[in-house]
Amino acid sequence: MNIVDIKDTSGKLFYIGGVVRDELLGRKSFDIDITYIGNAIEYCAKFGKVLRVNPDFGTIRVDVGGCEVDFASTRAEVYDRKGHLPRVTKIGCSLKEDVLRRDFTVNALAKSVTTGDIIDYTGGLEDLKHKTLRVLHDESFIDDPTRIIRGLKFAVRFGFELDEHTKKLQTDYLSNINYDMCYKRVKKELTETFNLNSQEAFERFISQGIYKLVTEKDICIPQVNIEKLIKEYPVQNVWLVYTGILGDLSRLELTRQEKKILDDFAALQNNQMNDDYEIYKAFIDTEPESILLYAIMQDENKARRYLDYLRNIKIQTTGDDLQNLGIKPSPEYKVIFDKILRVKLQNPQMSKADEISLIKNSLE
Repeated sequence: MNIVDIKDTSGKLFYIGGVVRDELLGRKSFDIDITYIGNAIEYCAKFGKVLRVNPDFGTIRVDVGGCEVDFASTRAEVYDRKGHLPRVTKIGCSLKEDVLRRDFTVNALAKSVTTGDIIDYTGGLEDLKHKTLRVLHDESFIDDPTRIIRGLKFAVRFGFELDEHTKKLQTDYLSNINYDMCYKRVKKELTETFNLNSQEAFERFISQGIYKLVTEKDICIPQVNIEKLIKEYPVQNVWLVYTGILGDLSRLELTRQEKKILDDFAALQNNQMNDDYEIYKAFIDTEPESILLYAIMQDENKARRYLDYLRNIKIQTTGDDLQNLGIKPSPEYKVIFDKILRVKLQNPQMSKADEISLIKNSLE
């Protein structure tokens, strides 16, 4: 576990959730979450420089000796609107009441900052031992459907499996989804899950019907191994290569860049690409994620042809070179460059001098 230097003798500070789980699994944790039994904003500001405060949820982020630490007040919540953010009903409740609002038992473990004792109100230690994911109550997925995606993420990361009852609750919810949910949270969980670049996660996502949280269309698993493809051709938006296969992402709040990736892929689907020149022209200004989507959904060979070979071919002749040949700037430049490109795609070893000679010969 990441250790921070917190001088505290109150006995009311507890490491909570993932950081405890990861320590018990022998894994490094990148986030430090600490819960205070009471009002964390009032009590924990003294530990360092305050970076952020959220009074509505009783949380405060503090720089403790150069380490950013999130302190949360123990709190009770209710879901007035299922699938959306909960409403805090009490700040400073008991530790037991606080952990009972969490997603899975393995994430409901607490460890005293003062004594190091593990507090387990939900059977999380036993579930951790048996690599089991179990929700804390039967309304868990109804309250927050994104827990289904988190369950997938934890299953893949840690090799865990849902217990039978939790699995039934998931199946029941996915057969009767309430689409009035917070899709900002859905997108966040999808991003974290698929940025792991796991074929196993994707296949479970489809086969278990989890994709239905995003789209009501029927989806089949493509034949291409997406994980392998992304390892060969790394991209920034890994998650969008996986979820772009769903086609309809209209429920998600996408950035301009993310929309362009999907738009580029849509444009590629209507492009015949009968030769290297057409493949080159189709892909040259296209986002790399869009090309991978084309490889998965349309034609892997054409995508690989471009990525492995064609994209490395570049024309060396510039507009200045054309002007030096006495050709005034005009739409004719595009025609000339396209002619050079067609020839160079067939003969990539062409030098700049060869390109200039080609132009000169075409002018005679």
